Amino acid sequence: MKITKDSVVSIDFKLHLGDGEVIDESDAGDPLVYLQGHEQLVPGLEKALEGKVKGDAFSVVVPPEEGYGPYDDEGIEVVPRDMFPPDLKLEAGGILTAEDPDGDEVEFLVKSVNEKEVTVDYNHPLAGKTLHFAGKVTDVRAASKEELEHGHAHGPDGHHDH
Repeated sequence: MKITKDSVVSIDFKLHLGDGEVIDESDAGDPLVYLQGHEQLVPGLEKALEGKVKGDAFSVVVPPEEGYGPYDDEGIEVVPRDMFPPDLKLEAGGILTAEDPDGDEVEFLVKSVNEKEVTVDYNHPLAGKTLHFAGKVTDVRAASKEELEHGHAHGPDGHHDH
C-alpha cells in the first residue's frame, strides 16, 4: 500500500540540521506513527513521504518554509518580571509553558532575565532551520473509521489520544 491521505504511517527517522548531529530520532522498535494528510508532520516531510511504501528509505531536506517556518523577529517579546510568579526560577535558555488567549499551551524560550524584565521568544526552536530527515517507512495501512474521526493514528494496542 502506498502512503496517501488518510494512511496510518510508521517511520523510523533521524533528524539533523545539516551538520550530521542528530537532534531528534525515533527510538529503536518504536517508530513514529502518524496519519498522513492531517498536518501531523512538517509539510515538507509529509510531501516527501507521499507515495512511498513499506520498506522504502527516505532522505529529505526540508527548507524552513516547509518546516517550522521562518524565524520571526516579532516572536520576541519583553515582559515585565512581575508577570511571572515571584518564586519561579527564570534563567536564559529555559523553556516555559504558558496559556494563550484561546486556552492553548504555548512553549517559549527565556532569552534573558533581569530584575525588571524577561525577554522571551515564542518562535519554535527549529524556526528558520533547514531540516535533514533520513529514515525508513516501517508500515503503511488504511486508517480506521475511528482514527479518521479522531484525526490521529491509534497505537497497536488500542486508543491513544495525544
